[in-house]
Amino acid sequence: MNAAAQAGVLAPSVKLLINGEFVESKTTQWRNVVNPATQEVLARVPFATPEEVNLAVSNAKQAFKTWRKTPIGTRARIFLKLQQLIRENMKELAALLTAEQGKTLPDAEGDVFRGLEVVEHAASIGNLQLGELANNVANGVDTYTLLQPLGVCAGITPFNFPAMIPLWMFPMAIATGNTFVLKPSEQDPLVTMRLCELALEAGIPPGVLNVVHGGEDVVNAICDHPDIKAISFVGSTKVGTHVYNRASLNGKRVQCMMGAKNHAIVLPDANKEQTLNALAGAAFGAAGQRCMAVSVAVLVGEAQNWIPELVEKAKTLKVSAGTEPGTDVGPLVSCAALSRVEGLIERGIAEGAKLELDGRRPQVPGYEKGNFVGPTIFSGVQPGMSIYDQEIFGPVLCLVAADSIDEAIAFINANPNGNGTAIFTQSGAAARKFQEDIDVGQVGINVPIPVPVPLFSFSGSRASKLGDLGPYGKQVILFYTQTKTVTARWFDDSTTGQGVNTTISLK
Repeated sequence: MNAAAQAGVLAPSVKLLINGEFVESKTTQWRNVVNPATQEVLARVPFATPEEVNLAVSNAKQAFKTWRKTPIGTRARIFLKLQQLIRENMKELAALLTAEQGKTLPDAEGDVFRGLEVVEHAASIGNLQLGELANNVANGVDTYTLLQPLGVCAGITPFNFPAMIPLWMFPMAIATGNTFVLKPSEQDPLVTMRLCELALEAGIPPGVLNVVHGGEDVVNAICDHPDIKAISFVGSTKVGTHVYNRASLNGKRVQCMMGAKNHAIVLPDANKEQTLNALAGAAFGAAGQRCMAVSVAVLVGEAQNWIPELVEKAKTLKVSAGTEPGTDVGPLVSCAALSRVEGLIERGIAEGAKLELDGRRPQVPGYEKGNFVGPTIFSGVQPGMSIYDQEIFGPVLCLVAADSIDEAIAFINANPNGNGTAIFTQSGAAARKFQEDIDVGQVGINVPIPVPVPLFSFSGSRASKLGDLGPYGKQVILFYTQTKTVTARWFDDSTTGQGVNTTISLK
């Protein structure tokens, strides 16, 4: 308990953002934002009332009338300014993120930076939101397309990337001429709100960006609101499926990036040291709380002999608060997350997997109340075990044995998820076979977390994604715009009439 709480003083409240103003919610329902390394209460988050959600949407709808007419260059320059402000405030943003989410300060800066890349991408919107023209498709007839904004759009973001994922969403939606209502994770909204402050400072007009907080009721209100035209979601499969089904039935355009079980194949010809480093970083970084974390390594042939060295590599990682120098693995985001991960480790043991490294209850001097689990490794993992079938979302790596690359590919393709995968090898032929035959949306070759830069689009697939278009890159331009096709013919005074034409052809 912090000093303010001991003194009976309420922690500061997180505000709503409505029509360019940060306003106090009138709700009676609140949730604490808690530092996961210390349990200190940092702030209180309001669960917005239905009236507040409606007010945010109505202001966004009103602002759309003028924002959609704003010149594309004016919109782009706002995001040039925003990327500058983010760079200038990088250390502050990372510190906020670490305090409320737990990841290490260097990883927090990486979180902000990957979002910054999308802001830079939004600043180049003039090259992306282009229509097409076919001249003289018939006598004196031209056909062309316009990519026009939809209206009010909304975003629902998760706790694990509270800077990057909001920056995936609102910059691209707003740059394409839409207005936006954002619902950040109620677990760690502070860095998101600071980014919104910077967005207003960069010049986003009142009503164009709005923020409401809350849980299931607010999510459902966003799914149901008739004035919201599109929703972007990143989070769990359970919630994402609910959002997609409910919002789609209400006629909305929806994209949902959801859960994962990402596999990496390790061939025996791989560079051992680089591969072990990559596996440890991708499995245990951010305490495993990444939807693109490597949570399963499929060891092919003689690579199965590398397990002791992988265990030793994992043992070298420092578990501590994200603010401590040299920390590799910070705390899990909440006490509930800690309990869930520890429970899944216990089930893995009970269901017959071999616990090669037990990371439960590490000693972290000075942070005895933190939600810590150290690197944990299981071997002999099989489908049907809870640690394989469920997304653990903790620093737990499952090891699977395979006799060949074909067996390894078939094993991965049998898993319903398709977010990301990787192969470690020095064989170009094996890598090419893998990229051709694997049924997963994002493929890494000696790259453990193959999240593409914003020039491309996030392309998770199968059970990891609902909706056809990704949250950034070229695909998101299509998601946030409506294609309008115009067929035009102009007559001048010298044009001779051709009489009535009752056919469908253009002549």
